[in-house]
Amino acid sequence: MTTNLKNEFRPARRKPVSLTSANLVKASYLNAARKMPLVLEPTEGNVNLVAWAEGHREFVEAKLSKHGALLLRGFDIDSVERFEQFVEATSNGALPYGERSSPRSQVGGNIYTSTDYPAARSIFLHNEQSYNLRFPLKIYFFCLTPPVEGGTTPVADTRKILTAVRPDVRRRFHELGYMYTRNFGDGFGLSWEDTFQTRSISAVEQYCRQHDIAFEWKGGDRLRTQQVRPAIARHPQTGEHAWFNHATFFHVSTLEEDIRERLVAEFAEEDLPNNTYYGDGSAIEPEVMDHLRQTYLREKLSFPWQQYDVLMLDNVLAAHGREPFSGPRQVVAGMADPCLWNDVLLFPT
Repeated sequence: MTTNLKNEFRPARRKPVSLTSANLVKASYLNAARKMPLVLEPTEGNVNLVAWAEGHREFVEAKLSKHGALLLRGFDIDSVERFEQFVEATSNGALPYGERSSPRSQVGGNIYTSTDYPAARSIFLHNEQSYNLRFPLKIYFFCLTPPVEGGTTPVADTRKILTAVRPDVRRRFHELGYMYTRNFGDGFGLSWEDTFQTRSISAVEQYCRQHDIAFEWKGGDRLRTQQVRPAIARHPQTGEHAWFNHATFFHVSTLEEDIRERLVAEFAEEDLPNNTYYGDGSAIEPEVMDHLRQTYLREKLSFPWQQYDVLMLDNVLAAHGREPFSGPRQVVAGMADPCLWNDVLLFPT
């Protein structure tokens, strides 16, 4: 999963695209051949990004819907507080992190560390909380301290991923969806208390019933959950279809080899901390998983973080991940604009 950043994104190839009103902000591409992300930069050094975004929200929304990802670089966002103000200026406000799957620490308001996953590990491309019935339509990242090496937040266009998925694979996932199975309380991964942000068994059961999650208590406060979700979404604003799921991300075969071997040796398949299946519970074939991973990776785009960069993603149109890194890295995240799966179904009921 290495990327030749010098060849993929050469500054000399940057191509101007347009200027916004009053010529305060310019738009360009990091690479003219790959129009994601769109880069927005100030034409002068004193542009108040929050004020500009409040006055140009329709422009921001239009560009985000077209490109799926915006990289805002060189602006005056230099603190978590200013970052959250930008989130509020371009959305309905930052959301709390619920039904968790990744370790994160709250750093202020509803802003969290992007992940507390170990620096030496990679995080595969995914769409934030696509396994939830209610997920954020927007996700934002803010770089306070760039890493010494690595640590990029790669992105991929899920519209292109959907097109590249083999028709037979696409058809089966469209017909069956996928099942996400989790096991809590066996000493690996998040606890159910951290995931559901409660110590109440009855509150967990109520949440599961309300969110179409099957659950089973296995004894000793050990919990198994299963949720069946669609694999393809229809964007609620543009109507475009996108590959929007965690079927690849949570499949045991996507884990790095040493972790996968440890888990397979320690747990029976039904007790693995995370795994995915077709929506009818049948196994996803190894060659299908290989095909899906390669499809994501072919569409992956990476770029080095610069201090105070803001990356704004349409969570349906853009998948994201994280590369391993060395040195200190401070990247925080915010999620916004809740959306229901019923609003993105291909054929709403």
